[in-house]
Amino acid sequence: MASTARFKANRDEIFARLGIEEFANRRIAKLSTGMKQKVSIARTIIHDPEVLVFDEPTSGLDVIASKGIIELIREKKTEGKTIIFSTHIMSEVSILSDDLAIIHNGELLYDGTYKEFEANMQSKSLADEFIRLVEGGQQ
Repeated sequence: MASTARFKANRDEIFARLGIEEFANRRIAKLSTGMKQKVSIARTIIHDPEVLVFDEPTSGLDVIASKGIIELIREKKTEGKTIIFSTHIMSEVSILSDDLAIIHNGELLYDGTYKEFEANMQSKSLADEFIRLVEGGQQ
């Protein structure tokens, strides 16, 4: 398939998946926060890169749209893509992370696997452990 045809097929699939087909010809400034977020995600994945960077990928999205984005990220991970994402939503961390880095005020507080992090937590929840590290500034 020619690269233009492949791009168009990929675009059509992504737009349908994200539910943004009807907004394809609108100026981004006229879109809602959630639609802008979906467009940002489409821009991230449309050229099918090997490394995908998501910054707060579910920010501004409702629960259903967020679930769809998480599923999409999981699929990309299954395809062998390298996924880098930042989030403040701890459930996303537990669902998507293989490796974990916690950075606060430019300081690396944790760098290792998610499983190791979870196994060595001193708090009852991921959120509490994150707060413990950030407030204590130590591992």
